[in-house]
Amino acid sequence: MASAFPAPVVLVGRSAELALIDRHFDSAGAGGAALMLTGEAGVGKSALLDAAAPRAADAGFRVLRVAGCPFQQGVGFSALNQLLQPLADAIPTLPARQAETLRAVRGLSEEQPTELLAIANAVHALVAHVATEAAPLALIVDDAAWVDRSSATVLGTLAHSPRTGHLAVLGASRTGDASFLNTIGIPEHEVRPLDDASADELVAERFPAMASRVRRRLIAEARGNPLALLELPVPLNSLQHTARSTLPAVLPLTERLKGIFSTRVAALPAPTRKLLLLAVLDGSGDLHVLQRALGGPDPLAELSPAERAGLVQVDADTGLLGFRHPLTRSAVLDLSTSEERRWAHRALAAELPEGSEQRARHLADAAIGPDDRVAALLHDVAYGTLRRGDAVGAINTLLRASELSADGTAKARRLAEAACLGANITGDLRNVRALLDNADHADPSGTDSLAAATAAASQLLNGEGDVDTAHRLLVGAIDTHVRPGDTDEDILREALNTLLMVCFYGGRPELWSSFDTVVARRHPPTSGRLLPVILRTFGDPAHGAPAVLDRLDDLVAGLHQQTDPVRVFGIALASSYVDRLPGCRGSLRRMIDDGRDGGAVALAIQAQFLLANDAWTGGQWDDLLTVTAEGLRWCETYDYRLTASTGHFLQGVVAAARGEGDTARGIADRLVSWGNPRGLGALRVYASHIRALSALGDADFDTAHRLLRALGTPGEVPRFMPHALWLLADFTEAAVRTDRYKEAAAHVAAVRKTDIPSISPRLAMLTDAAEAMAVAEFVDHDLFEAAIAAPGAERWPFDWARICLAYGERLRRAKAGAAARTHLEAALSTFDRLGAVPWSARAANELRASGIPVGPVVSDGRDPHALLTPQERRTARLAATGLTNKQIAAQLFLSPRTVAAHLRSVFRKLNVTSRGGLRDALTGPVP
Repeated sequence: MASAFPAPVVLVGRSAELALIDRHFDSAGAGGAALMLTGEAGVGKSALLDAAAPRAADAGFRVLRVAGCPFQQGVGFSALNQLLQPLADAIPTLPARQAETLRAVRGLSEEQPTELLAIANAVHALVAHVATEAAPLALIVDDAAWVDRSSATVLGTLAHSPRTGHLAVLGASRTGDASFLNTIGIPEHEVRPLDDASADELVAERFPAMASRVRRRLIAEARGNPLALLELPVPLNSLQHTARSTLPAVLPLTERLKGIFSTRVAALPAPTRKLLLLAVLDGSGDLHVLQRALGGPDPLAELSPAERAGLVQVDADTGLLGFRHPLTRSAVLDLSTSEERRWAHRALAAELPEGSEQRARHLADAAIGPDDRVAALLHDVAYGTLRRGDAVGAINTLLRASELSADGTAKARRLAEAACLGANITGDLRNVRALLDNADHADPSGTDSLAAATAAASQLLNGEGDVDTAHRLLVGAIDTHVRPGDTDEDILREALNTLLMVCFYGGRPELWSSFDTVVARRHPPTSGRLLPVILRTFGDPAHGAPAVLDRLDDLVAGLHQQTDPVRVFGIALASSYVDRLPGCRGSLRRMIDDGRDGGAVALAIQAQFLLANDAWTGGQWDDLLTVTAEGLRWCETYDYRLTASTGHFLQGVVAAARGEGDTARGIADRLVSWGNPRGLGALRVYASHIRALSALGDADFDTAHRLLRALGTPGEVPRFMPHALWLLADFTEAAVRTDRYKEAAAHVAAVRKTDIPSISPRLAMLTDAAEAMAVAEFVDHDLFEAAIAAPGAERWPFDWARICLAYGERLRRAKAGAAARTHLEAALSTFDRLGAVPWSARAANELRASGIPVGPVVSDGRDPHALLTPQERRTARLAATGLTNKQIAAQLFLSPRTVAAHLRSVFRKLNVTSRGGLRDALTGPVP
């Protein structure tokens, strides 16, 4: 039978119920059956009935639907007529008396409907006539409790009668509501709320842009009620959906939800609603607090009506008051007046100690207009909120404090601080200008405050990359800043953190010198001595890190207890160049999750790139690409253009290491073209690193040396260039392979002098290898083998494989082929696993030169010949036979210059560096 219904409704988390409904129709087709679905309002009973209708039609049933209506409960036979209408054509086929009875029921006869038994018999006859084995009937009844009494009697006998035959009855009614179906003894099935996983799937499907933090809150409030899950998001604005604004403590209800949850609350006595309002706004459930706030001889006696109505309960073990459904709290709040809510906030504040956060928040909610005293209390609360890890909550608290500020200077200051935290922590870079404009309007003379300067500098730095203007702005503001209270320590911390990043991206020693001057002159609080650690390990690790590594190790060890996102980021930042990031992974992932939830997005971006740093040295390059891709999407969304450069750099070094030359060159070119006009020295170093690594992989050592030599003087480890630690082995290899052994030795000596090997086992391993490479006269087996056997060397596979390659190359040239093979094969295996194609090619070429056959190295598993053009294949085939360029040119009617160009392209594509390597690379059949 063709279905008149649309495709079956797809319901989330209801596979068990739908299977039950299918079984019900299967059994009813043979001889009739009835089933009643029960459950709380909004649990999805009607949705199940909607899904059941097309399923019944697909199973061969003719579907009839009846729905009870509270407005028609007093209208006799209103529901029964819904059943009779689609069967009207069959009524004339009944015996005359029964047909006339049903016409009377339908109001089509002058006769009045007779007694209910006669009507029931007539309906039975009609259904028995229509419902056959070939075409059974499915009667679906929604809101059965609202069916009018006359119809209920007739439909009840119909559902319960064995004479009905091929009729399937499926009804639904709220739990606890009496209806004709649940009084006649038919089977019932309670529809339960959705589990958390299904609830999450439902909300995510309907509201895909909603932050997971917000989604979790709604799921907790809805307790699996599908209607609540779909309705609770409706009153929320876009900022609340994405967690850019704090959700209210009690979620607002839509009109549909009010109809479900407000009815029983509205029926309570006024004193009971008053007590429940206190309980909602207090949130603790402490009966002693409620008793004191309400006053009176026995205030808790007013709780009894709510308990009897099943709205609240008192836990027998803890003695705490709880609402049976969270949305009852919303209903209580919705039914209260603004004056009642202010009274409740004042009453609760009076019972809380001076200086408590909850007291300040209650006073703020009770305030009608500006109140500087309450604004000051709320201002202090904001920074406690930040230190607990709720950056969005801190900003919203500052904004509320600004609303309560009557004093223009205080109002401007709080707006500027909100802008500052937004720019540096939550990713609100685009809102900075609007907040600062509002601050300027509130107090035109106060826009040179430290908070305003920090917010503006962060916008200039992260959005435009204007380090020089940002630097002048910050140094001037910090120099003139006066600290009147503890709260200013937080803003000074933000100012110094921003200045730190200005100096890093600027990459110029004079910027760092001015930072030292500012710190020495201002003597800022160091937040648990973190600032000196960051300065030494991140600002100038080569010269400053050894003195503070013990302190940093203690900080990293305590990260699991740290909730302040700014401090967590500072510790991870301090760890980045000194190989302590593995100890920060868990905290960085928590920061990223917070950013995904709409929290501290700006810090989450930095956390992603710090994890990517760790993935680079750890050889987890695919993970690096995944995490940087997400970070770069966030940078684009929130306009963090400068921060994005770090993500691009990390993708660039992976591309260089894997031989993706065009990608690597493109990234390096973009870094230089954007960074050079802005004086961003760090981006120039990034680009040089990418280009040099690409050149080293291609065995273009002259280019690599030129690029790296431009970054520093041999024999000196540059001050305030933390990236020099990443280039230690690169410069040494480039110098040695271009026969500049003195430069290499001088570089290693400078590294030893500054005690860089003491910073980490990885740097000690690289220093030993660099010193071994810098020895021109002989192979320094002791140093090479010490580097290769360094404890934990497997944690840095790319560095370790490069050392194996360098040692194998030396051994082969020293005619120690058997010993070379061990290290070259280890290098090749590791490079292959990393996908470092040009480095695999170098290792393979060395093995071939040792007489060990090795297949061609390609990046994507294709036949190497597929990489070549037809002309390149012909040129390569002739060159592999030993012909000179001139001889090849004569055979192919080309110029020798064109032949040379083809061979350069062939060498690059097949990752070989000589004609001998070309012969080995073309061992497969050439088309």
